[in-house]
Amino acid sequence: MIRFFLLQNRQGKTRLSKWYVPPPTGTSTSSPLSPTNGNLILSANYSTTNNNQTEAEKARIEAEVHRLVTSRDKKYTNFIEYNNYKLIYRRYAGLFFTIAVDVQDNELSYLESIHLFVELLDSYFANVCELDIVFNFNKVYMILDEYMLAGEIEETSKREILDRVKFLEKLD
Repeated sequence: MIRFFLLQNRQGKTRLSKWYVPPPTGTSTSSPLSPTNGNLILSANYSTTNNNQTEAEKARIEAEVHRLVTSRDKKYTNFIEYNNYKLIYRRYAGLFFTIAVDVQDNELSYLESIHLFVELLDSYFANVCELDIVFNFNKVYMILDEYMLAGEIEETSKREILDRVKFLEKLD
């Protein structure tokens, strides 16, 4: 299962970030529900605090993934074991495409998935570049959502995915 999908440039700017599973938090938080007189009530500031911790943890992980991927020598494989999952990455021009998956998943299939996603972007934008991704991020997310759903690969046909995206554009 895919944990997250990142697209980062050489400087460390995250251009696309899609999290399918929340990041593990290092700190334990209290339960959002607290018992009082046998009833459960929702803590008012729990969701805000938890959301801030989650966003901070995502930023920390994204920075660490960038550091690992960019500093890695080209003579090594494109697979890195990181925490509870495996990072599979590929560099295209100045962009690093990284997928974090479960340790037991097949690395080569996800490496091929990255390549198919780049082909989808290239077909859609006609020779894609980083600026296309920055200025059309909503379309990039739409393509990614048609390709991957809930951490699993939904469709592998390039023509089918692009046809769906074109159809969804007509609805707008």
